[in-house]
Amino acid sequence: MSLQPFSAFPSLADSVFSDRFSRIDKLFSQLTGDTPVTSAPAYDLQRSETNRYTLTVSVPGWKEHELEIELRGGRLSVAGHREKEGQEASGEARQQESGWIHRGIARHDFQLSFSIPEHMKVTGAALAEGLLKIDLYQEIPESEKPRRIPIATDGPRTLEHQ
Repeated sequence: MSLQPFSAFPSLADSVFSDRFSRIDKLFSQLTGDTPVTSAPAYDLQRSETNRYTLTVSVPGWKEHELEIELRGGRLSVAGHREKEGQEASGEARQQESGWIHRGIARHDFQLSFSIPEHMKVTGAALAEGLLKIDLYQEIPESEKPRRIPIATDGPRTLEHQ
């Protein structure tokens, strides 16, 4: 199982470094024939409205009961745990019994972990066509919203909230 932390709102430096690492990893994988280290599923984060976001994780072939979404202490975790098929038989014997000639689409257990801002809530999740969509809403309390404070020119004025 691979645990790879991801930030839901990465800085520009993080994305540049991550992109360079991915390119180097893919290059070495092509040269050596090994599988890339980054076996975690791809994901997109999209802002749909001012305080609403959609996190889309690519999970083709996964079933609902194999996926788990958890929000705990400022961390959003998305995990996939593959159900085991006949643990008694060896891998090669299992392939022959199930009719597989070649099995190139590997589904490994994974866990993505996102750091999310304070007051972020998960409002829903849906799995369709190999994409897990998680809807997020950031509810900012009135006391933490920015306030505009006017500058007095002719004498004292009261504070306004806009």
